[in-house]
Amino acid sequence: MPASRRPNQLFRNLNAKIAAIPMILTASVVFLGGTAWTVFYSFTGSKLLPKLKWVGVSQYERLWNTKRWIVSIENLAIYGICMLILSFVIGFLLAALMDQKIRFENTFRTIILYPFALSFIVTGLVWQWVLNPEFGIQGIVRNFGWESFAFDPLYNPDIAIFGVMLAALWQGSGLVMVLMLAGLRGIDQEIWKAAKIDGIPAWKTYLLIVIPMMRPVFITALVLITSGIIRVYDLVVAQTSGGPGLATEMPAKYVYDYMFRAQNLGQAFAASTMMLIAVLTVVIPWAYMEFGSKKHG
Repeated sequence: MPASRRPNQLFRNLNAKIAAIPMILTASVVFLGGTAWTVFYSFTGSKLLPKLKWVGVSQYERLWNTKRWIVSIENLAIYGICMLILSFVIGFLLAALMDQKIRFENTFRTIILYPFALSFIVTGLVWQWVLNPEFGIQGIVRNFGWESFAFDPLYNPDIAIFGVMLAALWQGSGLVMVLMLAGLRGIDQEIWKAAKIDGIPAWKTYLLIVIPMMRPVFITALVLITSGIIRVYDLVVAQTSGGPGLATEMPAKYVYDYMFRAQNLGQAFAASTMMLIAVLTVVIPWAYMEFGSKKHG
């Protein structure tokens, strides 16, 4: 680009750029500044209030030697892997069905997406009632005469995490469906016609042609779901409060409890910094694949 054109590029949409300055300053000071402040104080012995008592990495050593934190990471791994797989499978299958131009598509799409409009607190309370052994699914089925029926995942430590996951799938699958449906509607219809002419089965067309073409949609959905998994808190508190025992304990709840209940800011900041690192391991590769590869191309 000639040097004479660069000033014109700089002053293009000048009003919009000036209007964006407050937002940029807010993001820089509040988000970046707050993040740096949190990371810095994670290396201190802050308790009720922040204080400059440098302790190095001792907060992180204590963190990874705490059983509650290790259990929360294990729970997050189980919840996260199952949530990713099932939300993608359910969301894609629902999108594939919707893409068949079924009757009342708008109605079904609204019904499936509606749970996503609810807060996690509301979703948790609803599913706490649904899974309650006395007046939930178990109680209803037993009232019909099946006295041996048992379905109380929130009260069983071995499967309580899957009870939380049921509520998360009910709320989040609609979003995945909408993203996948948008990707499917963006596929050229000529591809489907060519596949039919060549006699390629529909499942093989999806697997070998359609899904690879929807790579950007899958990456976007992966980032959204993963970031939601890492910071899950409301749903757990509303359903189980981390119980029974530590069966549904999560890192975000660990941070909250140490910050506001145990009044140990240094430990809470160390845990939140580890959560930040987990988010960055997802966001940075996504940003590189979305923007870096285009720039190099």
